[in-house]
Parts: sequence; structure tokens; C-alpha cells
Amino acid sequence: MKYSPFLNRLLVAAFSLLTSLTINAESDEKPNVVIVITDDQGYGDLGFTGNPVIQTPYLDQLRTESTLLDNFHVDPTCAPTRAALMTGRHSNRVGVWHTVQGRSMLRKREVTMADVFAENGYATALFGKWHLGDCYPFRPEDRGFQHTVYHSAGGIGQSPDYWDNDYFDDTYYVNGELQRFEGYCTDVWFEEGMKFIKENKDKPFLAYISPNAPHGPAYCPLEYVEPYEDDPYVSMPEFYGMVTNIDDNMGILVKFLEEEGLADNTILIFMTDNGTGYGLRDGRGYDGGMRGKKGSQYDGGHRVPFMIRWPNGKIEEGKTIEELTAHMDVLPTLIELCELDAPAIEFDGADVSDLLYTDAEEWPDRALIVENQRVIDPIKWRRHSVMTNNWRLVDGRELYNMQDDPKQTIDVAGKHPEIFNQLRTEYEKFWADVSQEHNLVSYMAIGSEESPIVALSSHDWLYHELPAWDQKHILNGDVAVETHWAIEVEQAGEYEISLRRWPVEVNKGINDDTYGKGFNYKQARLRIGENIDITQKIPREATEVTFKVTLEKGLTKLAPLFIGKDLQATPYYAYVTHKPEKGWQTPEGMGVPVFDPSYGERAPQRPKL
Repeated sequence: MKYSPFLNRLLVAAFSLLTSLTINAESDEKPNVVIVITDDQGYGDLGFTGNPVIQTPYLDQLRTESTLLDNFHVDPTCAPTRAALMTGRHSNRVGVWHTVQGRSMLRKREVTMADVFAENGYATALFGKWHLGDCYPFRPEDRGFQHTVYHSAGGIGQSPDYWDNDYFDDTYYVNGELQRFEGYCTDVWFEEGMKFIKENKDKPFLAYISPNAPHGPAYCPLEYVEPYEDDPYVSMPEFYGMVTNIDDNMGILVKFLEEEGLADNTILIFMTDNGTGYGLRDGRGYDGGMRGKKGSQYDGGHRVPFMIRWPNGKIEEGKTIEELTAHMDVLPTLIELCELDAPAIEFDGADVSDLLYTDAEEWPDRALIVENQRVIDPIKWRRHSVMTNNWRLVDGRELYNMQDDPKQTIDVAGKHPEIFNQLRTEYEKFWADVSQEHNLVSYMAIGSEESPIVALSSHDWLYHELPAWDQKHILNGDVAVETHWAIEVEQAGEYEISLRRWPVEVNKGINDDTYGKGFNYKQARLRIGENIDITQKIPREATEVTFKVTLEKGLTKLAPLFIGKDLQATPYYAYVTHKPEKGWQTPEGMGVPVFDPSYGERAPQRPKL
């Protein structure tokens, strides 16, 4: 029997209402939400997607209990994906199109998933990787998460992270304060997540568990590595071991939810943030039937697994959804499923609950765009994919029929000019929209009561090329580069700024060579905006140089230098306070645990790094 489009929409609406009434009749309580998002685990790094070697029995079981969005896409790298997931908006629109260089900070105007859930009475928490800003007002505790346990930057061991963190017995931030933990990083994130859930089980909660694994460096407990050694199919035993460790933790989490009586009314989501990192290497590994890996504009770079389970919500077990969906759809969908009140947000994503609960025959074949800019200022047509259910336009030049050619090997742009031009038009509309705000900069705030001491690192340097003859700036071959931090002075007044080569917890001399090459810097120069330019001598064996300045309220640039006879370089670290007390520049003054090289030596669990 054939129905009119109007009647079809009416039937879908009636079914959705009936489903909602059934759900509410079973439980008046709002559902809990647990989102697990892993780092650099691709579509092919799971047993149920066809990898013949990797051991993921608990995730394979979860797939049978969940609905799988099997044409689900994210950005090709981590921070942009997380920005879109948190906001339901294009990563390019919210200021996150890179993973470093000041372009990984989620614009402070944006409303996050945690904001929405917190405003609806949920307890909210994050465990693991945030990667949307390390300084106020971009930290997870500034963006709606009431409880946070996380590492800095985009990966453990990067410059903002606590010195010498290496996945084992590390030091992480807990609600803004550094705390040492025992154990492997992934185990810590899940353990802390379950602790939070147990403490908040009598109210609705949002637990965002975001392991940094299996992102590099590929460090993993030996017990997980050894089963994969000497297997010619395995791309990297440590990577496979990290995935299996995640799987074990997923099994523990699911059992915990069951034992606590929370499983039925918890929306449990498992997804990953981009294509595989180490899953394809030297001709080994499983590509999931796709071209590309992390960073690629081809499907292997951005099509990832997405599973959602909610027994009380009657989300169908074992169902597969082939329609095009994306990270931007998650927040608007959760708002609908959890019946949340939300501010007026101009979502780029869509509520896909109709796909979860119906065959959605009237679901539109929409066009979605993901891209991999990874530059300070976005470039039109750079490394992107315009997607519909069956077509991919790559970089504005190549066209692929995904039904006939899922590995994107045959460019058919010349055979389908109408589709080619249609998708180019979609990109033109997208670019005309989001590019209007590419000039916006996210400024890290100093002088706020929310963050009396601000730690800046090279992770958030902004670079701009200048003429090579301008010797006031760091030299890079025949091109001079101005390096600065973009800062907002929240209140006018007196400030102290401490410049360091090493992070405060190491407390080594500026010219020290303990952990690398030694230098012979003689002067430290502090430039702030157009009006402050001060130079001081670097005392022998000094660990830092402190400047006292008076700053006006507003936006400005902080551009310091260490200066030697033959070299100028930007300090890797700068610490800023508007409330200086004697000794504030020291680890003790900042409340930072002093780095202890002997902490956490636990052979044989610990691999040889």
C-alpha cells in the first residue's frame, strides 16, 4: 500500500509519540548517559567489524545488544571531532580545526553537552582526554563538567601534560588540582568513571569516559602485548594490546552497570574519534574495507563505529542503520531521548531518533562535510569530504560512488557531472557560512579569580611568518616566525610572568642539558602587545626569569624570547599570575608535585620505554 508523504510523516510522528509514552510509562526517571570515546581506534580495529585477529569480545557482545550506526562519520583528527560532539556544530564553526597552535580551544560562546545536561539536573563528569583547551576559560571544568579527571593537551606526554607522564602511574588533573595515580591510564579513567557513577547513582548522570588510548605513544601493559607478538597480520602488538585493554574495561563497565542496577536505564554509547592510528602499518592490519586512516579525507579517516544501547528506551538490539550520520547528531539526539530543556542552539547536526525507532523511509539524503585543515588559518577546498548516503566528493575534485566502490579507487567525476556539481555547490554553501568567522581567535584569560595562576605552553603558540631580516623574532631557516600566546587580560593591574624552558615540576635550569640539548641563553625578553618590551639578564643556572608588569584590560599578545649569541627562541612555558605571593614561581608555590624520576617504577608490568 502506498501512502502520501504527509501520511508517512504523520505515521512516523505517531510511532515516535507511542514509543515515548511507552518509555515514560516504564520509568519516570531520566536516563543516565555514559559515552565512551576512544582515541585513534578505527573502524577496522574491532572484532565485529571484521578484524580477524584483534580480541574485543566485550565490544563484540555490546554490538549484539545495541543499534549500530554503520555510516557514522567524525572529523579525521581528534580535537575537531570532540568539538563537534560536544556542541552539535561543525568543528570549523566552533573554532577547532587543528589539534595545536591555539586552534584546538572550543570558543567560549559555545554551549556544550555538559552545559545542557548540568542545567537539567544531571551530575556531569569527564575522565581522560579533553583536548579542547587547557587554560581558563576552556578547561572541562569551565565547560559544564562538574567533576573532572584528565590529562592535558591532545595526548599524554605532550608539552602541557605533567612531565614524564607515560601511561603508567601518572599525574593527572582532578578538578583543577594535580594528583598522582597508580595504574595504567585506561584503567584509571574507567575506575574513576565508575567511582563517579556509584557516587551519583541516585540522580541522573552524564559520564564522558574518553581514554587517550590507543593514541600513541604505544605503551601498554605487557600482558596485553604478548598475545599479539610475532603475528605477521598485526600492525603493532602494543596498539592491539591497548585496544584489548579498552575492551576489558568495557566489559568491567557493563558488568558494573548491571550490578548497580543501572544498566536498563543508562544510554551507553561507544564510539571513536577518527580513523585508525597504528592499525595499518607496513602493509599489516585490517582497513575495514576502506581507503585511508587517521587524518585522511577518504572514509578510512573519518567513518567510525558508533553503538548505542538503552534497554528501557527500547533501542533495538542488533539493528544496523545505514543512513549517513555524524558526530554533530549526537547532542541533538540525546536532548530528544532524555527530554532535556536546551537553549536555542543552531545545530549543524540533526536529531536522529527517528532512525533509531523507525525505518525512517522519509529520512532525507542530506549532505554532510568533514575536513582536516590542520593549519592556523583554514584554506578553502583543503582536505575535505562532502558526503551523501552513496556519494563522496573529495577535495572538490574526485567523486566516488560508495555503493559500487566503497574503497574509493575509481574517480567517476567525469561520468556524473550533475552530482559532482551538486556536491561542489554544497561545499560552497558550507564554506560561505563557516568562513565568516575564521578570523576569530580564542584568547586564554589571565587575571581571573577562576584561575589565579595560568600555565601557558608551546602547545598553544600561534605562528605568523615575517620577513627574515626581522631579527626580533625566532629564526627558522630563511623565514622569521613570530610566536606568541593570545591572551585576554580580564582585569587591569599588576602581573608577574615567569618564563621557563622546562615545566615548573621539573625545575631545571633554562640552559640545563639533563633532558636534551643545553643552550647558552643570556637574556630573556618580554613583549606584550605594542607597549611592553623589557629585557632582563638570565642569571647563571636560573630555572626561570620573572617579569613584573602593569597590564590594561583587554586582548593582547604575549611574545617572549630567550636570547643567546646565535639563537633566539620562544620559551616553552610561561606562568602568569595577578596574585603574586613570595615563591609563587616554585612548584610548591603553584601547588604542583615535584617530578620524582623514581615514582611509579613497577616492573615487569611496565614496558621498556
